[in-house]
Amino acid sequence: MSQLLSRYQLHALLLSVVIAMTSYLVFSLWSGWHQVSLAFLKIGIAGTLIALTLSLLNYLLRFFRWQLYLQRMNANLAIAASLRIYLAGFSLTTTPGKAGEMIRALLLNAYQVRTSTTLSAFVSERLSDLLAIVLLALLGLSQYPQWQPLVTLTLLLIITGLGLLGNKAIIQRINTINIRPGTLRSRLHTLITTVLQQARRCHSPSLLLIATALSLIAWGAEALAFYYVLQWLSLEVSFATAAFIYAISMLAGALSFLPGGLGSAEAVMVSLLTMNDMLLADAVAATVFTRLVTLWFAVILGIIALWRSQSVQHDGGALR
Repeated sequence: MSQLLSRYQLHALLLSVVIAMTSYLVFSLWSGWHQVSLAFLKIGIAGTLIALTLSLLNYLLRFFRWQLYLQRMNANLAIAASLRIYLAGFSLTTTPGKAGEMIRALLLNAYQVRTSTTLSAFVSERLSDLLAIVLLALLGLSQYPQWQPLVTLTLLLIITGLGLLGNKAIIQRINTINIRPGTLRSRLHTLITTVLQQARRCHSPSLLLIATALSLIAWGAEALAFYYVLQWLSLEVSFATAAFIYAISMLAGALSFLPGGLGSAEAVMVSLLTMNDMLLADAVAATVFTRLVTLWFAVILGIIALWRSQSVQHDGGALR
């Protein structure tokens, strides 16, 4: 079986990661490397391990949610293979709207999982993530009324999405739209209706409740890691405030549709931290460190998992 990506594509992927990581280095130097380095030393090895553990908890809980979605759509994979493929999606998480994570569709095709199934799980994931992040943002929203329009808009988008998936009549109406067969529009129409029908199965009341709980705990774990980072850097804020700053930064990054939210999420996080009387160098260090142990840790794990998937594909492992 041929490899999933060509050598050129792998080089392009690695180059994009190097460019993004270089931008982080420049971002750190912006406020002075010496001060940022001192802040990193305050966090220490123990703090780094705690933050990485909480990030791992986030990934594992989201994977469990992903597995529930696949099982609901009758796509049953072995845990090890499914986890490897799920993590491989993180290799392209620094794409607009995390759309690159749909590389999982290519990997799952080798296991006879249809692209529409993967896309349905992906859409369900994004809705669940947005809902959890909005719920975390609500913890401290009363202290930052200027952010209410953004949170309200996101909440309306979530309600609209859930309302669409929960309304069988609307989906059936979309399905009955008459389009000339054999055209690109026809194929796109079929894909959209199939995705909506399958995603609807992922949003039954019971599964929606379980997925929301998993998402809230998962993203809450990363918010807790951010809270600890602030404590280690001597910024005394409540968990509610830390969770709000983390959540609103992730939300701003997600809605910007910039690759991985790069730039927008960091700008909001640094701004909110300095508003809470944190020194600029410490605010930059806290932001960079948090993104390294959440976003970039995921990307590194994803590249390792993608490389392993390449090996499995090359060896015909998907047929075993």
